[in-house]
Amino acid sequence: MSRTKTETAGLRPKQHFQPEQVLALGFLVAIMVGSLLLSLPCCAADGRSVGLMGAAFTATSAVCVTGLNIVDIGLGYSTLGHAVIIVLIQMGGLGFMIFATLGMMALGRRISLRSRVLIRDSMNQSSLSGLVRLTKWTTALVVLIETLGACLLMIRFIPTYGIAKGIWYSFFHSISAFCNAGFDLLGNFTSMVPLQNDPLIIATLTGIIICGSMGFVVFVELLNKPFQKSKLTLHTKLVLICTGVLLFGGTAVFALLEWNNPATLGSMTVGNKLLNALFQSTTCRTAGFCSVDQLALTDSSKLISCVLMLIGASPASTGGGVKTTTFAMLLLMMATVINGREDYVLMKKRIARDAVARAVTIVFIVLGAIIGCTAVISAIERNRSFDMIDLLFEVTSAVTTTGLSSVGSGNLSTPSQLILMLLMYLGRVGPLTLGFAFAKRLNTAAKNRIHYPEETIMIG
Repeated sequence: MSRTKTETAGLRPKQHFQPEQVLALGFLVAIMVGSLLLSLPCCAADGRSVGLMGAAFTATSAVCVTGLNIVDIGLGYSTLGHAVIIVLIQMGGLGFMIFATLGMMALGRRISLRSRVLIRDSMNQSSLSGLVRLTKWTTALVVLIETLGACLLMIRFIPTYGIAKGIWYSFFHSISAFCNAGFDLLGNFTSMVPLQNDPLIIATLTGIIICGSMGFVVFVELLNKPFQKSKLTLHTKLVLICTGVLLFGGTAVFALLEWNNPATLGSMTVGNKLLNALFQSTTCRTAGFCSVDQLALTDSSKLISCVLMLIGASPASTGGGVKTTTFAMLLLMMATVINGREDYVLMKKRIARDAVARAVTIVFIVLGAIIGCTAVISAIERNRSFDMIDLLFEVTSAVTTTGLSSVGSGNLSTPSQLILMLLMYLGRVGPLTLGFAFAKRLNTAAKNRIHYPEETIMIG
């Protein structure tokens, strides 16, 4: 009997976490560790703990590269606390699997097949080939862009804060911008508003944010293009087109809506108006920095901001949102239905139906989360004077990991803050990844064997 049990146990297949479960749990563990570290008195500016709730909110926002905060980052945390935060931001922006891969390569360890699968899923890739090389390229690009950005910021920060503090501030804000996190050290929850008339700071941050939001794969392909005869892939073309349209379209809309608003762009020079309108258009797509008071924006601008936040950055980037290509797939689906076509065709390429189905699923989940959580938070805060547009703005900012706030997350009650934390986590891990992590999925062979009778329903 004992021998039979032993043999049976030996034949039992080894249970492993699915890649989606590893990614979801990995970010959760990073948040928990970050929360414990930031709650230590040595991480607080005054030597007294900021409290577990404050630390947990900050850690969640940092790992999820959002930027919403209930503790003043600049004044509430010590230099050690700032160091913990920037490590969490870098880990959240690149993904903990890239960090783990770099660690294994540094130790000379072989990257296993399972690790390659995790890297593939964390970077939204479809193939296992070339992942280690892509990781190396990504790391080199990140270091290069963040260092160049920091050097430009030093031109202003060193004269203002001194050499040591100026260098630290430059690297902190450069990393925060590239990772689309929106954390700043200026204090009083002002973000970049005190520097709104400094073209060097605003232009530099704009460039860094755009670099971080385009996606590592796109950057690698563009850098390799001079050495290759092949044309740009459809993905890269689509990302470049969407990014350009959203950036300049958003700039035009914000400039038009806020041009004469004395609380935002009204008092600036023409050049600074255009630059800050571009910055608002850029940062709305998941960066979280702001150079104008978000509460002072017109309701129309806030609504446009919510749309840009929803669309977000591009796949395999440090940004959030449903992603530019997802939004493009929705437009393609509508155009295909209206034109009566059977296949989804873009730039003379047929798009897989599975990609379009995923795009629709992602958008519906995120929209459902936004509408549902806005309603819940509105009910929780019903005795306080918050406008619905501002609560919608806050919820959208959280689930798209943008980090812009018009009411200030610290002014909300604890239950509302907990909802924002859950939304940030959902936005960073991804609705499909989180769904796959906890859903029991049929294997492909089983699904393909089942065919049910077809029947039509009335639409529209």
